[in-house]
Amino acid sequence: MIVIKDLGLEKYNEVWSYQKKWLNDSILSKQEGQKVAEELIFVEHPHVYTFGKHADTSNLLVNQTFLNQIKAETFQIERGGDITYHGPGQLVVYPLLDLEQHKMGIKKYIFKLEQVIIDTISEYGIIADRIEGRTGIWLDKDEPAERKIAAIGIKSSRYLTIHGLAFNINTDLSYFNHIIPCGIQDKGVTSLAQEIGKSVSMPIIIEQFKTHFKRYFQL
Repeated sequence: MIVIKDLGLEKYNEVWSYQKKWLNDSILSKQEGQKVAEELIFVEHPHVYTFGKHADTSNLLVNQTFLNQIKAETFQIERGGDITYHGPGQLVVYPLLDLEQHKMGIKKYIFKLEQVIIDTISEYGIIADRIEGRTGIWLDKDEPAERKIAAIGIKSSRYLTIHGLAFNINTDLSYFNHIIPCGIQDKGVTSLAQEIGKSVSMPIIIEQFKTHFKRYFQL
């Protein structure tokens, strides 16, 4: 059984602290031979830029004064990947899982997580795909207009996963102008709303995501 939580709009630091506590508690549970209590968290964050553990800080293109003006925080965190943006209108999903319970390694986990996003996007008549050597989910693969609609960055310890994915739904894409997203300079960023030309209901997209997630993770 997995506990599903929809937190609405919540500060990044609060949810990050929660994930770290979950990881520490879950490591202890595994050491004691207890089953880990898994969670699937849906949330939107106020404007924030996060740097992965190997991020290039020069990919943030603005200074602290400008960040204050646009009311954006920054955090250096322990997930993989470079710099990314979170903000209102973006669906952030944190699967807090014990991959041993699902009998899968990290590569298979990421592949399935990617497929959940791809299938959710397909509900809107849009073809999305992976790109070899680039993280996340993309539209118009191998075309000049190739653009990213979702980012993935996780941390795994003893098969326990924290962090997850950021899926642009009704996101204000102008905030991506202040960074080189994921360190990739030559590709654009998009949102589901931009692709279909209208706002998307966040509760509906969450339900669609849940349906595909449950199918791929056999919940």
